[in-house]
Amino acid sequence: MSFAKIMMIGNLGRDPELRYTPQGTPVCDLSVAVRGASRRRVRSKTSITTWYRVTCWRRLAEIAAQYLTKGNPVYIEGTLSVDEW
Repeated sequence: MSFAKIMMIGNLGRDPELRYTPQGTPVCDLSVAVRGASRRRVRSKTSITTWYRVTCWRRLAEIAAQYLTKGNPVYIEGTLSVDEW
């Protein structure tokens, strides 16, 4: 058995998008920007922003949609899944 957990601190890039499944389960999609430093050359720091799509379910989805707005700092902790297309 394996498990992938992720923790990140970033800012919301847009307002949360709340929707409901056909069964009535709330789902909220977030776009989170995480900034990190990278050294490309000696003594030259550049800042790299990585964007993550985050999905919240059930009560957490409703809370996120109610209280979060674009630009808010957020702490995200959850499981990681990677989609390839």
